Amino acid sequence: MPTFQDLLKEIDQLLGAYKARRPLSPEDQAARYEKLRLEWTYHSNAIEGNSLTLSETQFYLREGLTSEGKPFADYVAAKNHAEAIDWLFDYARGRKPITAGFIKDLNALLHKGITTQSALGGGGQRIAREISPGAYKIRPNHVLTLSGEIHYYVDPLQVPGEMEKLVQMIQTEEGKTHPVELAAAAHYDFTRIHPFDDCNGRGARLLLNLILMRAGFPPIVIKIEERRRYIEALETGDKGNREPFYVFVAEHVRQSLQ
Repeated sequence: MPTFQDLLKEIDQLLGAYKARRPLSPEDQAARYEKLRLEWTYHSNAIEGNSLTLSETQFYLREGLTSEGKPFADYVAAKNHAEAIDWLFDYARGRKPITAGFIKDLNALLHKGITTQSALGGGGQRIAREISPGAYKIRPNHVLTLSGEIHYYVDPLQVPGEMEKLVQMIQTEEGKTHPVELAAAAHYDFTRIHPFDDCNGRGARLLLNLILMRAGFPPIVIKIEERRRYIEALETGDKGNREPFYVFVAEHVRQSLQ
């Protein structure tokens, strides 16, 4: 298996070939954008448990029509994510700095029209818990890992300081650190902090792609079929070794360029 540094060398060569083939015709560009927007929305939401199929997501984004038996909140989440992608492309073109305020606004957009999330209550039953879109969490959050252990994210009191460190790192290293490494590091730290009540995974993947796009790379799509390897790589990072996650991201950048 190639190392992360091996992948970066290959990616740099592919990036030159990728840029040489641009610009695309307006028709090709529009078709590719629609395909990217659909697949990115479907897979990112599916990783988080959204019940819509690819075809249901496509039909709703194009026609605004729903199917019976699916939660309407899943359709709202699809629409919000697609709109977040549109905003991300505009933001990337504008070259505005990536700030904590921008990240909060992105979370608020992902939550537009959604004010509760499903959570486990004290008796193990599912309850609807209120969330605060665009505001940092005020309650601790955790996850059950693939190995069955409980992993606790950063304490709510530490979130503002940790997020400020994250955006300062991005602003300082953009243009200095290889964009793929910076994007992977930003994604990992975002998920390590888990700053919001919900949509942390979707937000991390959007942030990763924003950093790539600002450096001239095409976005990547992490597919639902790759969820286990993706989570395993993040969990390995929590144990002190980020290399597998960085390799995972680099492999997807390579694939996207190809």
